[in-house]
Amino acid sequence: MIDAILYKGLQPLLETCAKPLVRLGVGANSVTTLGFIIGLGVLPALYWQHYEVALLCILLNRLSDGLDGAIARLTERTEAGGYLDSVFDFIFYSAVPFGFLLANPSVNGVTAGLLMFSFMGTAATFLAFAVLAGKHGIENPRYPNKSLHYMGGITEGFETIVAFVVFCLWPSAFVVTGKVFAALCLITVATRLYLGFQTLRQLPEAAETAPEAKS
Repeated sequence: MIDAILYKGLQPLLETCAKPLVRLGVGANSVTTLGFIIGLGVLPALYWQHYEVALLCILLNRLSDGLDGAIARLTERTEAGGYLDSVFDFIFYSAVPFGFLLANPSVNGVTAGLLMFSFMGTAATFLAFAVLAGKHGIENPRYPNKSLHYMGGITEGFETIVAFVVFCLWPSAFVVTGKVFAALCLITVATRLYLGFQTLRQLPEAAETAPEAKS
């Protein structure tokens, strides 16, 4: 919900932190891959219920997600890099609730499954619209430097990370906090589905009226 604001505010700081890495020859894709591997550390950490370690993996993963974009802006942005970043992000997001399922299947299983179900909805509505937005040249002024069209909602990146932090700090409340966040994600799914459909259904009309406008 506030990702665009944070993106603008943090971009100069991230680029300052990225400059030494660029000078050392560290590439954006390397940071993306390393961050993903660190992020998957939540699985063993949560399985063994080391919630502080899991929280550290989450924060380091998100830091790398900011740094790889900053490195790409300072060097060269590529579609392949944007693709890698997006795929790894969605896998990582699902890994966190799966980790809580591993921690205590009998207690956390339903909530973790509900979270993964809601994440599938947010990912599907996001990615499907991004593909068609790119195909039809729909502008994305909130995120001009992103590889994919970013469709907003109540639960964007910032809200998801806040939820993950809450899960790790208060793991005994995961059943409640997880269901609340899943409900918010489903609201995001509904709003994205509606807005995306309404936006895309106007495209054929625009194509039909274009010749008339010229004449």
